[in-house]
Amino acid sequence: MEAVSRQAEVSLREITRDTLGDVLRLNVGESQQNFVASNAVSIAEAYFEPRAWLRAIYAGERAVGFLMTYENEAAAIYYLWRFMIDHRFQGMGFGRQAMELLIERIKGRPGATGLTLSVVPGEGSAVPFYEKLGFVDTGRVEDGEMVFHLAFATEAGVD
Repeated sequence: MEAVSRQAEVSLREITRDTLGDVLRLNVGESQQNFVASNAVSIAEAYFEPRAWLRAIYAGERAVGFLMTYENEAAAIYYLWRFMIDHRFQGMGFGRQAMELLIERIKGRPGATGLTLSVVPGEGSAVPFYEKLGFVDTGRVEDGEMVFHLAFATEAGVD
């Protein structure tokens, strides 16, 4: 396996026939298995949801993660549906960089005022990661998951 440098450029790339196998082989650590569905399940769900947008997360030329959003432009609803970094590449800053790229992308979507996501609570969950990025617990719980929201500043500079 080719080594990946912490300084590798992070990008979000379309998943192709040639890269699908690499994305399907990505896994979170065993202690995180209950927090996120497998990439295979996510890709299958996206096949049946026309508003799904999915990308492989690359560090340099190596697939290191996966993300999927639900984007309803007509209702201006933008939701991070799935996000994972392979256990071998966690703690290297790739997740933060990928989220920053995604947030910038969503900010440019029609009517976007924020990005919502949900997190399975528990020891080892991604709650601290999302809070460091500015997501705030809304107090809502959906299907046993805590709902977080990141509000985008308006042109007037007000949230």
